[in-house]
Amino acid sequence: MENPTLQHAFADSERAAVYRSIFNRRDVRGQFLPNPVPDEVLSRLLMAAHHAPSVGFMQPWNFVLVRSPEVKQRVRTAFDKAHGEAALMFPEGKREIYSQLKLEGIVESPIGLCITCDRQRTGPVVVGRTHIKTMDLYSSVCAVQNLWLAARAEGLGVGWVSIFNQSELQTALGIPEHIVPVAYLCIGYVSHFHDRPELEKAGWLPRLPIEELVFHDQWGATDSGQDMPLTTVLRDMQASIQKDGTYPR
Repeated sequence: MENPTLQHAFADSERAAVYRSIFNRRDVRGQFLPNPVPDEVLSRLLMAAHHAPSVGFMQPWNFVLVRSPEVKQRVRTAFDKAHGEAALMFPEGKREIYSQLKLEGIVESPIGLCITCDRQRTGPVVVGRTHIKTMDLYSSVCAVQNLWLAARAEGLGVGWVSIFNQSELQTALGIPEHIVPVAYLCIGYVSHFHDRPELEKAGWLPRLPIEELVFHDQWGATDSGQDMPLTTVLRDMQASIQKDGTYPR
């Protein structure tokens, strides 16, 4: 008789591919190639996004594809303004690092994609959103992540550009005022993927130790002895990832 704990598990190679996509996903800014993305590949990405979980099955997302150089330039102009404003918000030491970072590939990437959230899509009362009103926004973020992981499996880079004044991005893309732009993504084939996130490599921030982020039963409660094996496994796993690039499979 088949082990009931394994009957729904993927085959080893399929499971490894899922984890490979997760751990090798990167926020791509400066490595885009001009090669076009075939429609059949783009279709798979959009379908992956459309099959994300959503609160009350409201599917609040729309997908605004941007291929026009003129529209890309309008988006880039909106970014440039916000980017200049953002630089002044950091203290001097961080400001110098910030000014050297490549934070977008709006013009260079073959495809721009804005994933939005229509918070009125299924009416005012939504199953699962009755008390936490932002669940619809989180649903659209799930669509972003689905697309991002699918893109990595297809060999495509994705960069999430978030430095915008929302109203100016809406104007650049003709998005109605009541529709929330959740993510502007730059998508395309790339020359290479970095082995670690660029902000980590640049020394902006380190990867946080996962054992410091996991609590047990109550906020702030560390393991009570019985959970020590989990803490040890997590610590060893993160060490393998950080030092050796060995990912779970």
